[in-house]
Amino acid sequence: MSQSTLDRRKSKPTSPWKPAKKLNNPNAVPSLNGRWGYLFTAPFFIMFVIFGLLPIVFSVVLAFFEPDVLAGTYTPVGLANFTELFADDRFWNALVNTIDIWLLSTIPMLILSIGLAAILHSPYLRGSTFWRTILLVPNITSVLAIAIVFGQLFGRDFGMVNMVIGALGFEHVDFVQGTTSSHIAIASMIVWRWTGYNALIFLAAMLAVPNELYESASLDGAGKWKQFIYVTLPSLRNTITFVLIVGTIGGLQVFAEPLILGGSYNGGDSGQFSTLTLFLFEQAFVAYRWGYAAAIGISITLIVMIVSAINFFITRRISGDK
Repeated sequence: MSQSTLDRRKSKPTSPWKPAKKLNNPNAVPSLNGRWGYLFTAPFFIMFVIFGLLPIVFSVVLAFFEPDVLAGTYTPVGLANFTELFADDRFWNALVNTIDIWLLSTIPMLILSIGLAAILHSPYLRGSTFWRTILLVPNITSVLAIAIVFGQLFGRDFGMVNMVIGALGFEHVDFVQGTTSSHIAIASMIVWRWTGYNALIFLAAMLAVPNELYESASLDGAGKWKQFIYVTLPSLRNTITFVLIVGTIGGLQVFAEPLILGGSYNGGDSGQFSTLTLFLFEQAFVAYRWGYAAAIGISITLIVMIVSAINFFITRRISGDK
């Protein structure tokens, strides 16, 4: 082995976060000059500033004002919107409902997604491409259609779920009027819609696991179940962290499902359908309290960041990464 080969192996790999060294090559292609990169990436940054950054800044500023829509005036109120928000029982009810729905949907969805991915990863499964495609159908289906179907399934008198409950000898459950039952219905919609999508993410991670690990575990006498526990799951820890964080962000911003299933913006007769985003929408576009709605939006952002950070550190601690 030559000395140059040894030097290349000892050298550190190029980091994607550090710019490459400039080569003084007079024959280099001019179009590869770094200045052209600014031109091609400019549309993204322009769109981000107009439709992303500026609305965020405006919302933060608006939270400290109380605008009058008819007069077109903005009255500064300081922290009054936040003080009122933290004393508002409807906000805390919406927060509890949102966390409850998130817990009821995220944990079952995670378990089902990993299970479906393991089935699709099996070499004995026929028509795997067809089944992988079918898993995306719930995700691309209209939320309105999903709500109509699940509204029929969880109907009080003639719903299929209550027919099964009645056949087992129990009384029918009013899934719309009850708090816990309505959360179960909404969580079922979320699980049905996003399980297949997350299963494909886990499947991609499983396909990236080297076969040598399974062969070594098989030679050590590990069966399929032990290979799944001691080889597959540890290899999925980063993917599980990603899915949990993304699921947390989406779960704490659930909006369409409770709105369509509940049928109103006020969150139901006892506020059982009220979530944080639904409460924000009601204050902004029904009550026209834009400053108060902006304060709700900032609070939602902070809650999502805190819960996501806690989720991240817990999952990394469980996986063994410091």
